[in-house]
Amino acid sequence: MKAMILAAGKGTRVRPITYTIPKPMIPILQKPVMEFLLELLRQHGFDEIMVNVSHLAYEIESYFRDGQRFGVQIAYSFEGRIVDGQLEGQAIGSAGGMRKIQDFAPFFDDTFVVLCGDALIDLNLTEAVRWHREKGAIATIIMKDVPREEVSSYGVVVTDESGRIQTFQEKPSVEEALSTTINTGIYIFEPEIFDYIPSGVEYDIGSELFPKLVEKGAPFYGISMDFEWVDIGKVPDYWHAIRSVLRGEVKNVEIPGREVRPGIYTGINVAVNWDKVDIQGPVYIGGMTKIEDGARIVGPSMIGPNCHICSGATVDNSVIFEYSRLGPGVRLVDKLVFGRYCVDKTGASIDVQAAALDWLIADTRGDIPAETPIEHQAITELLSAETR
Repeated sequence: MKAMILAAGKGTRVRPITYTIPKPMIPILQKPVMEFLLELLRQHGFDEIMVNVSHLAYEIESYFRDGQRFGVQIAYSFEGRIVDGQLEGQAIGSAGGMRKIQDFAPFFDDTFVVLCGDALIDLNLTEAVRWHREKGAIATIIMKDVPREEVSSYGVVVTDESGRIQTFQEKPSVEEALSTTINTGIYIFEPEIFDYIPSGVEYDIGSELFPKLVEKGAPFYGISMDFEWVDIGKVPDYWHAIRSVLRGEVKNVEIPGREVRPGIYTGINVAVNWDKVDIQGPVYIGGMTKIEDGARIVGPSMIGPNCHICSGATVDNSVIFEYSRLGPGVRLVDKLVFGRYCVDKTGASIDVQAAALDWLIADTRGDIPAETPIEHQAITELLSAETR
């Protein structure tokens, strides 16, 4: 069976992570989110998978290649052009990406599934496809209910008693939303869907294709299903995803490494004197990371591989990517450290280099500059004041 993963977006709402990592490659405890999607597809018999790529396309292609080591076949459809010998992404919309593949050759010749590449899901795709076919649908949206205050981040769906979609609103305001049932970015289509998608233009599934299906009275359905769905469309969502995994709330994601203490997991060759640090789980510490004596780590927290947490530093409810060094006495509370950026849980970020804090949060591969105790105290208070 055939499927498509939508992976061409720039992921602007997950910056600064997506400056260097495309959204499908964002790691959930060292494993790209798209890898979980491939495992789900393979489990339900979808073994021929198209991926549209654009922003940082090479990162996706070089990791997944032809899909052989994941038990599937993968091909890529690049959206963009070459400028001065460099790939320059130019996405053409989710539906436009589907159409580009179909215009190249009629790949989608039977019922197929389309997944957004930025969510952890545990869905019975087999049951969803069965329901779609029983309805005689040309398109089906898999739906979930969310709190009303969250509806503006999603497409809102209104159905009749049979599940037929009556209205589709793409990211309405809270006041204008007609329901709290939302589009999860999981779709089932028949090949006839391409009768509704123009060729050679940018075209979006949510804002253009779905309203057209409603307008034309096409057999367009939505089904609410009970399944785990952890969206990582924004920095706070990613924060929630990591916390949920560490707490064991996402059943299809295992914490890697080995459990060295209750709730404390590590990769290999972690340098730490366990009787001289204060670590309260759930916590994951990547391989080749050094935790100095006197450091304190409070979960749920993730520290990536090749990091260095200096003496007296505190990591509390935070996520730290690989090759990060926290200076002595730094108090990191409710923060995400990614390269040169320190981001709070609302998504607001500090450019560490621009703010001259690169001596406080540094790359472990580089030289460590001298520290000034007065500046150190001031910046430590700055980093922790927002959440005390």
